[in-house]
Amino acid sequence: MISDAKKSSYKHYDIVKLVTYLEKFVTPERLKKIEQVLEFRTRYITVVLEDLYQPHNASAVLRSCDIFGLQDVHIIENKNEYTLNPDVSLGASNWLNLIRYNKLENNTEECLKALKKKNYRIIAASPQENNYLLEDLPLDKKTALVFGTEMKGISGIVTKMADGFVKIPMYGFTKSLNISVSAAICLYYLTGKMRNSQINWKLNNEEKTEIKLSWLRNSIKNSQLLINRYLKNNF
Repeated sequence: MISDAKKSSYKHYDIVKLVTYLEKFVTPERLKKIEQVLEFRTRYITVVLEDLYQPHNASAVLRSCDIFGLQDVHIIENKNEYTLNPDVSLGASNWLNLIRYNKLENNTEECLKALKKKNYRIIAASPQENNYLLEDLPLDKKTALVFGTEMKGISGIVTKMADGFVKIPMYGFTKSLNISVSAAICLYYLTGKMRNSQINWKLNNEEKTEIKLSWLRNSIKNSQLLINRYLKNNF
């Protein structure tokens, strides 16, 4: 058994060597895919999901986040526990960082305060007065897109704390889109706009190494046994 102190040590001081060690246990094709995906990962745009209750929606949003290169998804659980439908998510949660807020009676404020502390602009997907059309939303700051619950949309706390609102132009009789569709449209457009700009949106080397370690662990059967062996031989 490896002590907590040793586990902490490798995380901070020897993570690069550990990654190099684990790379030997995946195929060259898998390693190449991991490195390719890492180059397109970003934390410049992130998604916040407030109290979703339908597993297929939650799962579809995660799938879109992975496809369009987002790394972090912030999940607020007030009344509804966040559950996934594996047939929809297709394992997307294995490649994302899911940050869950579920310790308080109402976790929305905690989530948004944490994001603001990290210099994110909070943009809620909701039709409001003086909101941005999707194509007009500026990306001069890190952006957290907030999507509310299926029936009621964003909460009053989000409305109060948001720095702005965004809507997708609609020209039919129907006035709303399914949340997973809305998220996919927003992410497709905004990540494309981001990548075609001069914004420094990529992960830094330390972030890439930490995420690569997580992905290698998810790609290797019994990876924890290999990590324990490495720690035993090197600490």
